[in-house]
Amino acid sequence: MLRITQLKLDIDESLDLLPSKILHKLHMKEENLLDYHIVKESIDARKGHMIFSYTVDCKVHHEQSILKRKIKDVTLTPDERYHMPKPGIIRMKKRPIVVGFGPAGMFSALLLAQLGYAPVILERGEAVEQRVEKVEKFWKEGILDTQCNVQFGEGGAGTFSDGKLTTRVKDARIHKVLEEFVRFGAPKEILYQAHPHIGTDLLRDIVKEIRKEIIALGGEFHFSSCVDDLMIENGQITGVKVNDQIYESEHVILAIGHSARDTYRMLKVRGVYMKAKAFAVGARIEHPQALINEAQYKTYAHHPRLGAAEYRLVHKADNGRGVYTFCMCPGGTVVPSTSMEGGVVVNGMSEHARDKENANSAILVQVHTDDFDDDPMKGIAYQETLEKKAYEIAGSTYEAPAQLVKDFLKYQPSTHIGSVKPSYALGVHMCDLHDILPEPITTAMKQGIIGFDHKLKGFAMEDAILTGVETRSSSPVRLQRDDKEYTSVNVKGLYPCGEGAGYAGGIVSAAIDGLRCAEKIIEYYHYEML
Repeated sequence: MLRITQLKLDIDESLDLLPSKILHKLHMKEENLLDYHIVKESIDARKGHMIFSYTVDCKVHHEQSILKRKIKDVTLTPDERYHMPKPGIIRMKKRPIVVGFGPAGMFSALLLAQLGYAPVILERGEAVEQRVEKVEKFWKEGILDTQCNVQFGEGGAGTFSDGKLTTRVKDARIHKVLEEFVRFGAPKEILYQAHPHIGTDLLRDIVKEIRKEIIALGGEFHFSSCVDDLMIENGQITGVKVNDQIYESEHVILAIGHSARDTYRMLKVRGVYMKAKAFAVGARIEHPQALINEAQYKTYAHHPRLGAAEYRLVHKADNGRGVYTFCMCPGGTVVPSTSMEGGVVVNGMSEHARDKENANSAILVQVHTDDFDDDPMKGIAYQETLEKKAYEIAGSTYEAPAQLVKDFLKYQPSTHIGSVKPSYALGVHMCDLHDILPEPITTAMKQGIIGFDHKLKGFAMEDAILTGVETRSSSPVRLQRDDKEYTSVNVKGLYPCGEGAGYAGGIVSAAIDGLRCAEKIIEYYHYEML
């Protein structure tokens, strides 16, 4: 196949014109173009006019003669396919166990199942159907299930998010991840969009379909199954304990997610090596989505080819802390996301259509390990302290503390909501976020908001509303593993994996890490179902 880059379409030109652009570029007749597909789509607005730029792969007659002409931007398509690993020769005695069914656990289990390893999946939360009911009950009535919520349950925390699939990781496994999502129901456009996303509404069905395939391939699921303990003999994992039941295996992928604080504490007691890791905290900011569209798209803000606009902003505060926007949710909502009784946590979520009135994003500030004495358990305590303060200041009802941007910048409490109506389902309690977040964090946030306003006009809008606290953007802990084998440095057969282990930061990077860990098991071992 041939790869063509830099194929341009004006914003008002139809995608149906791409074949004619290909024919013109290759100087050939229509009957010689056998097939094509889009590899990448991006928007170029540098000259004040919106242009869509495409990279396409096409199958043509007389491929070699075209290559000999050395046409600009035309090359042979590179092999970017994911190649399945070949099973090793050592006989695996017991089926592998995958602990946690977020993106990392999901893709490790899927790959293991596809190659005949029949994994056993242990998930502390419930299947997505029951999980949605539990989450909606919390959002409507404030009744929290600490084992099944936005953080815990089938699909992981990403199931209740915007479903962003962007990553800065360069890895062939990305194609495997995206192609599997499409196979299980995601729009095919995610294969080539510059900023692909799925949306929480579609993700829920996709997660369910992945589970069905794993079961059809011999996998086994146990929901409401929180791992209480590890069985370790002479530095080798031999199994895990769940509700007084032992599941035996010498190969355990630990994909627990970044909120499994009780599991971190158990791992600490069991002597699994871990260290403190930097993370970030802050609050969610909401603007009218129309304001973001106009700031980003200018005169094209209402063009039908353009969806809800996004942004990604960074700033370096005077105190040396990085400030950045995170998990920006166009046309989305701010959602209650705690997994701890007596704590308030916020996150952002969008459906596929991204058609809600507000845009929201986290504004996060770096927390360094020396902020909590370089102790991994103290990093967890740092997060918990902020969540408890937020709960108490907002009235101890799971309402969230909130403040107008103009008041936050002036260090004064807010007493009423302005023109931007907060979307947080359980309601907000107007207050002063300086009473919750530490001074180094609020100082950096203030400078960040002002700095962001210089880059995106209107970001510091007076009535924009801040809702807190956001503390669960990443794990405060890294479970140390061997760089080549991906096993724990002191427990053989234990594979710390994904965001919860400190090795990923989003759906795709976590899924890739899950594939890597599964590949390591496959590389050495084979398994035959009896």
